[in-house]
Amino acid sequence: MTLENKNQEKITIIEGPSPMFELIPMGWATSIVEGVVPANVALTRLRTFKGIELVERCHRSWRNQEVINLEYRNQDGIATEVPIVAARFSDTEEGQMLLLWVRLSESEFEIAFDEDFEDEDDDDFEDEDFEDDDDYDDFDMPY
Repeated sequence: MTLENKNQEKITIIEGPSPMFELIPMGWATSIVEGVVPANVALTRLRTFKGIELVERCHRSWRNQEVINLEYRNQDGIATEVPIVAARFSDTEEGQMLLLWVRLSESEFEIAFDEDFEDEDDDDFEDEDFEDDDDYDDFDMPY
């Protein structure tokens, strides 16, 4: 039998699009989600009017050794919850921004690439900048 805390704290996104998650490369963030199930840490940025209060709710839950989740509707419209592992807010020109680091299991994310991304450095090279393949030998490797 599994016990669940029905009154578990959560921060709910009630309007707007599904949050975008940016995977965090290996580093400090992975140390806070170590466990038997492989997981990744992702960052999401949310606009809010209550940044201070939401961060305080996270801190209060962690101080009481409780989990606090981010609840949102995914792109398919299904209610989804992920555990929040770190929180911070920031004042920007557009208002308060809530920064949440969440734990995502391998099955909870998909990798998307920005199709509009253009590598400006590629435009700096011309074909004559590259040497011919004939300039390289096989380094006498046995086959």
